[in-house]
Amino acid sequence: MQQTITLITKPSKDYELIDSGDGEKLERYGAYVLRRPDPQALWKKSLTDAEWKAANYSFIREGDSGRWKTKEGLPKEWSIEMDKLKFLIKPTAFKHTGLFPENQPNWNWIQEKISKKLQADKLQTVKVLNLFGYTGGASLAAASAGAEVVHVDGSKSAITWAKQNAEASGLSDKKIRWIEDDARKFVQREIKRGNKYDAIIMDPPAFGHGAKNELWKIEDDFTNLLELCSQILSDKPLFVLVNGYSAGYSAIAYENSLMPMALKYNGKIEIGELTIEETPRHQDSAGQAKTGRLLPAGIFARVNF
Repeated sequence: MQQTITLITKPSKDYELIDSGDGEKLERYGAYVLRRPDPQALWKKSLTDAEWKAANYSFIREGDSGRWKTKEGLPKEWSIEMDKLKFLIKPTAFKHTGLFPENQPNWNWIQEKISKKLQADKLQTVKVLNLFGYTGGASLAAASAGAEVVHVDGSKSAITWAKQNAEASGLSDKKIRWIEDDARKFVQREIKRGNKYDAIIMDPPAFGHGAKNELWKIEDDFTNLLELCSQILSDKPLFVLVNGYSAGYSAIAYENSLMPMALKYNGKIEIGELTIEETPRHQDSAGQAKTGRLLPAGIFARVNF
């Protein structure tokens, strides 16, 4: 039976999960503390109401979206650093910040896989395709390790944001192509062009639209996209990584969907949860800080070839 892996984003200089509970989370992004909903936080909060109310930015739900209540004089955007990559934080109307910190362990894994491949095989480059690339975390991680990256997203504003992150991270001179397109249509064209990739990354949403308003529904389109991606993998691929957040599926569902690809290329699948560790508040008998609670933040499945 497949063993699941728990990937943990731990507190760092510019990011930490301060507290969570009662359907909310309290996070620090650089110098500012944000309070926003999180349905996974089923337990009770550790901190007091006063400590939560002291947040610099608080998300207030209004219908299907909401708004941020901000203390006077605070910026609309600012930069933070995670593992030598820099990201522009901009709280949006859909409670997002432009960064999914739970992906940090996967970024480290991407960098390690690419670096080892380049060194072991004395290659000039590794070609990586990042679909649904959003603000570019995985693209920057791959490029910083020496990969040639194609970043695809259906949102022009997301691509602009990703370019800003690349510039802030000192990666503007790296080989990153920014493509505003529907993920499926792009892959279909790559098949016709005969282009191949050593690694594919994707963060498919539960529901969305492409660059020309193409409808995406994960229950209808995910497995078909995987079949298309299987046709553009190189003869000796490196990895395929799929992350999931709000679709409600188990990581096992992703594993089963990736199985044909793994069998075709003799790959091994790893699955698990993406989590964020709260800042530890307690000590053990030896005076060492105990591990903080883990906030579930998504799932992943990845194929090692």
